[in-house]
Amino acid sequence: MAKLSTDELIEAFKEMSLIELSEFVKQFEEVFDVTAAAPVAVAAAGGAAAGGEAAAEEEKDEFDVILESAGSAKIAVIKEVRALTSLGLKEAKDLVDGAPKPVLEGVKKEDAEAAKEKLEAAGATITLK
Repeated sequence: MAKLSTDELIEAFKEMSLIELSEFVKQFEEVFDVTAAAPVAVAAAGGAAAGGEAAAEEEKDEFDVILESAGSAKIAVIKEVRALTSLGLKEAKDLVDGAPKPVLEGVKKEDAEAAKEKLEAAGATITLK
């Protein structure tokens, strides 16, 4: 059998379905008595320990806008929730009635602060996480 280059192997893997690739990995592990998941777990654990501070700073890039309460101007808050999201009237009302609930998740800091200002102007109590 001719020896395949790394590029040829990758091209062959690209043509396989996920099921075929999964079966290949299982057979590879059996034939060579190795586990493919072990190095990944070690690398992930080592990376998390070494770059813990970097990961914490990356998380600060995305915020969740949490509606704590609608306050006395519930209708205005529902209108703002609808304006900020793609929710319909019923879904927005359910979200406001079920507070505390997230209005927006994983948004940039600027967007989260803008949403907080709009919702607070409508009478809501908001928390950024």
